Amino acid sequence: MSEVSVGLVSPERESLAETQKPVIKMTGLKRWLREPLLHFLILGAVLFAVYSYINRGRVGVESSRQIVVSLDELRQMEIYFESQWHRPPTPQEFQAMVEDRVREDVLYREALAMGLDKDDTIVKRRMAQKMQFLAEDVATAHEPSAAELKAWFDKNKEKFALPSRISFRHIYFSPDQRGKNAQQDAAQALTKLAGQPVDSKIAGSTGDRFMFQDYYGDRAPDAIAKEFGPPFAVALEKLNPGSWQGPIESGYGWHLVFMTTVIPGRIPAFEEIEPDVKTAWLGEQKRQAWEKAYADMRGKYLVLLPAPPSNESAQTAAPAPKKEVPAPSGEGPL
Repeated sequence: MSEVSVGLVSPERESLAETQKPVIKMTGLKRWLREPLLHFLILGAVLFAVYSYINRGRVGVESSRQIVVSLDELRQMEIYFESQWHRPPTPQEFQAMVEDRVREDVLYREALAMGLDKDDTIVKRRMAQKMQFLAEDVATAHEPSAAELKAWFDKNKEKFALPSRISFRHIYFSPDQRGKNAQQDAAQALTKLAGQPVDSKIAGSTGDRFMFQDYYGDRAPDAIAKEFGPPFAVALEKLNPGSWQGPIESGYGWHLVFMTTVIPGRIPAFEEIEPDVKTAWLGEQKRQAWEKAYADMRGKYLVLLPAPPSNESAQTAAPAPKKEVPAPSGEGPL
């Protein structure tokens, strides 16, 4: 009886074992679904399927009729999608992106076959831009050293000169309200303000209301010229700080001015503006590379323009002769 009882399994244990089996299976399945390797394999299979779909039927097709989408292009599409939507594309979305790429190529080739690129100003301009970009890219291939930038900066310091900065308060005298007496009234007010501080009560009760500010702080001459006119900015730089001076004429009328601070212009040290120097250096290198590349390309062509008609030829209907246009350097026809 004891041997028989050992081999028997109670109904409770059998039901417990049956309920544990699916739990173990589901736990393992979830772990597999979270594996990055599985995601990579699925993505690889999708890429392979798309690539196979695009390249199906290529045997016996002329190369001019083939549209080849490389694996790198497919990866770029996926990266671009993830950067925009912060998630991988679904197979349907990925297929749509591939079809957009194919549609663009198909339409481009058909447009070329129809000659739509000929005599098109926009196409010419875009192609010319691409040629210039290619020429300028040659300059960016070289990374300048700090010593090279410093030597270039020493020869071009004036390009980085910082302008002077001016802070001033002014009293305005309006020609619209005072007519021809605006300048004279400003001169009379100046005698009353002699020796007075910038914030004196007399200054506050003198003059007319100005449409903008009464005080301008830390302004460059260019900014002042835009606000009041170039003659006013030039006259302002000649004043000494610490007293009321004028009258000075602007585009609005006449002003008495109290210069509070003047920070002279200067050339900063190389270490202060090294990133700006590098940016300017790269711009200079691009410009030089483009000028040289264009001169080389220009030298391959001869440009013919109609010569200006003389008095006699203008009276007749004879066509004007062609004349050669020399290269920009003047060294022979281009």
